[in-house]
Amino acid sequence: MNNLLIEACITEKFGNSANNAWNKNQNGFRRAAVLVPLVWREKEWHLLFTRRTDTLHDHKGQVSFPGGAAEENDLTPETTALRETYEEIGIQPIDVYVLGWMKSMHTITKYMITPVIGKIPWPVSLNICHDEVLRVFTIPLNWLSDPSNREVRQLTIQGYPDQLVIYFKEYDGELLWGISAQIVVNLIQALK
Repeated sequence: MNNLLIEACITEKFGNSANNAWNKNQNGFRRAAVLVPLVWREKEWHLLFTRRTDTLHDHKGQVSFPGGAAEENDLTPETTALRETYEEIGIQPIDVYVLGWMKSMHTITKYMITPVIGKIPWPVSLNICHDEVLRVFTIPLNWLSDPSNREVRQLTIQGYPDQLVIYFKEYDGELLWGISAQIVVNLIQALK
């Protein structure tokens, strides 16, 4: 998909952010938001990811989008996603062109995550918080769109019900799976 067409498609499908509830009572789920950063790189769209450090308490060593839990004064998912992105990898909120919000998703760890899609100029200056982020990298959207690069597996974690989880093949030594992989698949399906 070309540069302008993908932006128009995302804005059309996700631009009406008011449809996504963001209130404090989420039936025991904690509010969170991630930025789904689109970058135009090497003549095609890529999504930007982080790999979390092995020293974090939650989701250590996992590939994820920049983002995290909402703070009390975060009024929207956009506020949370942009604040967390700045804290984790140093991208200024003013450098993110928000295209829209995806439907919120619930995790087995009791988070309600709202993905916020944003376009970031590339290259961009990063200031990585090494306490939280081990690496920042991109994966081409065309590669992610190829169904032969992913599969669904059953995941068993003690104390949680078994889950069917999306796993992508390794790309550049990184394994994308779980809720981040589901966000990617939801975005790809919406762009078809």
